[in-house]
Amino acid sequence: MFKQATDRRVAVLIAPGLEEIEGLTVVDLLFRAGIPCDTVAITPERTVTSSHEVTIVCKRSIDDDGFAFDDYDMLVLPGGIPGTPNLRACEPLCAEVVARAEAGRPLAAICAAPSIFAELGLLKGRRATSNPGFQHVLAEQGAELLADEPVVVDGNLITSQGAGTAMPFALEIVRHYLGDEAVERVRAGVVL
Repeated sequence: MFKQATDRRVAVLIAPGLEEIEGLTVVDLLFRAGIPCDTVAITPERTVTSSHEVTIVCKRSIDDDGFAFDDYDMLVLPGGIPGTPNLRACEPLCAEVVARAEAGRPLAAICAAPSIFAELGLLKGRRATSNPGFQHVLAEQGAELLADEPVVVDGNLITSQGAGTAMPFALEIVRHYLGDEAVERVRAGVVL
């Protein structure tokens, strides 16, 4: 049962071809921690198919009447191919990511998705990581690449390497909102 622990809300942006582990692990662990979290499709349809042909029915779409990015404190970008290029092609999302970065609001991305932050010019001089296949993009765009770190927190930005680091990534989001005690409670609950 969900026991809400904060009024802050998180949106996990769901694009066709996402790496489902990277999106749904975040949703699961935030639920366990008591952090309100919605799956938000970047397509008009709420039903999205992942890179491994898993069908996800999202709670909302960015095209829904009344949808506003401002309903969410943090945006989380899962990776995957072609999920990451699909997120990058979503102009309203990219504009919102830039505006949030400029305002110092929290953003998180995993796997290939940190390359979006890099391409938008948000990682220059910032510590970050990504999937090894995309680390060159971060470095070329001026990021301080921490290639061997599974998760990197630099102020308002959280980045991570991939499907295998999805739990530590999600736990850093929990830490951002609820601190170390909540992280330890969730870790114990999932036997991590």
